[in-house]
Amino acid sequence: MKILISNDDGYQAPGIVALYEALKTIADVEVVAPEHNNSAKSNALTLHSPLYVHKAHNGFRYVNGTPADCVHIALTGLLGYRPDLVVSGINNGANMGDDTIYSGTVGAAMEGYLFGIPAIAFSQVDKGWGEIEAAAAKAREIVAQMMSGDLLGQAGQAEQAPWLLNVNIPNMPLSALKPLKLCRLGRRHAAERVIMQESPRGEVMYWIGGAGPAKDDAEGTDFHATAQGHVAVTPLKVDLTDHDHLGYWAQTISRMQVGESAGSAR
Repeated sequence: MKILISNDDGYQAPGIVALYEALKTIADVEVVAPEHNNSAKSNALTLHSPLYVHKAHNGFRYVNGTPADCVHIALTGLLGYRPDLVVSGINNGANMGDDTIYSGTVGAAMEGYLFGIPAIAFSQVDKGWGEIEAAAAKAREIVAQMMSGDLLGQAGQAEQAPWLLNVNIPNMPLSALKPLKLCRLGRRHAAERVIMQESPRGEVMYWIGGAGPAKDDAEGTDFHATAQGHVAVTPLKVDLTDHDHLGYWAQTISRMQVGESAGSAR
């Protein structure tokens, strides 16, 4: 079994080091990760400047680009083979609810998914790397169970439909973590106000405000599950189509077209 690991906190982050150490005991693992912190870069690709790959003393390869860049170039030429699984993380902080839209951790995993490879994004609920070894052990357990359950057919040998999972792990000892719970994404309130400061040159600087508090943390959401000590698992997809309102928009566009026809007939 071959696994590609990436993240958005950078190749030296404790989360990716712990994840690598845990997964290398059950699979052939390679790391291709950003050189620097790339949090909130989502699925961004670098298209207007060159990317460079370097190798660290521990064998990790790092790229002067985004999380999606790392997975993209790994899968399109750097590795020279197709991995069976793409794993991203472990992120320094939660990626729940609306966070998943912005998350570079999810973006790296999603890039693997877009290439038809099963992918998992792992995050810890609280920042600070508390109980990171326990989170890595839980990630290893999840991957091992998927391997034994034949959810990862060997690349090139199975026509398995790809899937994308977002996993958030509470910062707790391994023995204290409650079982996996399948969840939907919750929602957050709008972000806090932008922070304005004056630079030493007298110019106004703007800093993006913090994420808003949970708005929908009802039972069944990732927010609720992790607050109860469960490991939250949410299957994601890329289709952003508003299927529930296609009928409404079909009627609206039909009325617009009738209005256009009436206007052109005058």
